[in-house]
Amino acid sequence: MSRNNAGLTEDRIITEALRIIDGQGLRRLTMRRLGDALEVEAMAIYHHFPLGKEQLFDAIVAYVSDVARPAADEGGADGAGGEADSDGEEREPAAPDPRPWDERLRAWAADYRRALLAHAQALPLFIHRRPDTEAAMRSLEVLYAAFTEAGLAGADVVRAAAALDSYVTGAVVREVRAEGLPAQRPAALDGRFPHVTALREVRPDPEAVFTAGLDALLRALTAPAASA
Repeated sequence: MSRNNAGLTEDRIITEALRIIDGQGLRRLTMRRLGDALEVEAMAIYHHFPLGKEQLFDAIVAYVSDVARPAADEGGADGAGGEADSDGEEREPAAPDPRPWDERLRAWAADYRRALLAHAQALPLFIHRRPDTEAAMRSLEVLYAAFTEAGLAGADVVRAAAALDSYVTGAVVREVRAEGLPAQRPAALDGRFPHVTALREVRPDPEAVFTAGLDALLRALTAPAASA
């Protein structure tokens, strides 16, 4: 296949970029290295991302975080945050999810955690990018609808969705950090840290910790509605 005509799509570029990031780290992703992996000239990538690497990074964030993407869109370039069908027409809203509100929230949280962990090397990209893509709106719609169904309203819905998003993101960062490089000068566990020293051999399963925290958070967030 020619290095200048490889039938490139945004989806293929994004998934190959993620392969490089996952395997070699974010700093190793360059347009030339990506072109080599795709067997095209680097300039062919700019046809899809004319603003360069930062535009590609935006698409990667949208792609990874789009866990609420309708099943019909799976595998398509729209996973990178497209807003309309190929004919330019706005898509019909997805059919309502028949699952109870708490099951929908737990599924979203589990899917988002799984996606972030799968592409943990891309986590730095999420910090400075505003979540205003179509992918972000899909997730927000899932959270707002579920918390509304749980009995919350107005600002309480917005606060609950923000808390849940923060919990998942923070839990992933903590889990990834726990498997990271040790400090060059780790602290000695001695009498200054009696509780830490006593519990140093306790190693709870990360998924069990995540699920327990998620259950406690959902109970706390929806308690005002339950008591109203």
